[in-house]
Amino acid sequence: MTTEGALARLIRSSADRTAAAEREVCDLCAAPVADEHAHLYDTGQQEVRCVCGPCSVLFADAAAGDGQYRLVPRRRVRLPKVDTAVLGVPVGLVFFVPRADGTVTAEGPSPAGAMRWEVDAAAWQQLAETCPQLATVEPEVEALLVNTVHGLDEHWIVPVDDCYRMIAVVRREWRGMSGGGRIWPALEQFFEDLTERP
Repeated sequence: MTTEGALARLIRSSADRTAAAEREVCDLCAAPVADEHAHLYDTGQQEVRCVCGPCSVLFADAAAGDGQYRLVPRRRVRLPKVDTAVLGVPVGLVFFVPRADGTVTAEGPSPAGAMRWEVDAAAWQQLAETCPQLATVEPEVEALLVNTVHGLDEHWIVPVDDCYRMIAVVRREWRGMSGGGRIWPALEQFFEDLTERP
């Protein structure tokens, strides 16, 4: 009887630890975070980090933390068709991130993660002249997200964490050499779920 009780407690304790380990926590203070939570962009590591509400307040000013951590904004703006041909990127699912040093990178998802290459900064400026909203994209933490595959024509200014979520969708759903039958419906759903917010 005692052994069974101890075994049950051990199993419950192990399950509780597993559930706790699966919950997301703040990368700064380790407090649990809600499903919808803020993110910081670590400029040194070029990574997005989860952050709780109280810690996010510390980085509301872009100069906080000597600029190593930048609070990722929440705004999403759907744009009219943007002719990105001037950027010379031959793929239809890509996001463009202006950098603090004036460069611009293009990143596209693949089954192995993100592919990244540099875009001509002058071409980006030329595109921003035709679409003035692009001049408002915050370096490092916002992106122009483009999807023109399978007949779609989506152009958005989004937080970079949305772009990384898209990459995760591709990695999770890709099958075989061509992506399989699950990838395209999953991407369509990802774009359908994007909603504009200030």
